[in-house]
Amino acid sequence: MQRASISIPSNIAEGACRNNTGEFYYHLGVAFASAAELETQIIISKRLYSEIDYSKAEILNLEVQKMLNVLMQKLR
Repeated sequence: MQRASISIPSNIAEGACRNNTGEFYYHLGVAFASAAELETQIIISKRLYSEIDYSKAEILNLEVQKMLNVLMQKLR
C-alpha cells in the first residue's frame, strides 16, 4: 500500500517535468493505475483486518482518481 501510494505523486511529478504533453499523459496513466492498485489493496485489507476503518483512505483515493481522470481528459 505504501509503495502504490508513493507511486501516485511520484509519477505525476515525473510526467510534469518532462515538458511533453504525451509523456505527461503517459505518467498520469501510470499514476492512475497505481491508484487502482491502491484501491484493490484497500479492499483486500478491509477483508483481512475488518477492525480497521479504511473509509478515509477510500475517500481520499477516490478523490485522487477523479482528479487524475479530469486532468487526463483535459490533456486528450
